[in-house]
Amino acid sequence: MIIKQVSVFLENKSGRLSEVTRILGDAGINISAFTIADTSDFGILRLVVSDPDEACKVLRDSDFSVQTTEVLLANSPNKPGGLAQLLEFLNAKGAFIEYMYAFSMNDDQATIVIRPTNMQRCLAILEEYAG
Repeated sequence: MIIKQVSVFLENKSGRLSEVTRILGDAGINISAFTIADTSDFGILRLVVSDPDEACKVLRDSDFSVQTTEVLLANSPNKPGGLAQLLEFLNAKGAFIEYMYAFSMNDDQATIVIRPTNMQRCLAILEEYAG
């Protein structure tokens, strides 16, 4: 499934992450998953949220630099080797992944957030894997 991910540019200063989460919480926007990639000066906060368009609006209104990006969601068994099996299938079919992160809402399934270089090709591969 293709969804919108929210990416927020953050300066590496104390309190910036809590400010983002408070703004989203006050707007009634739930955060389902997130990851942070950082350097010494700044970071990119990537979020899967309940309302990405509203999240962008409220964060921009608070002077954050924000954008949305399409990503794919894939499910994998939440057991040893489950992710390896999915990644081996993607690799064998020629999918290239720019980045990914994962979360688990229960003991049986993990949800993988994938940003591939070719969205439609990777989606077709994932549909083949699931089918």
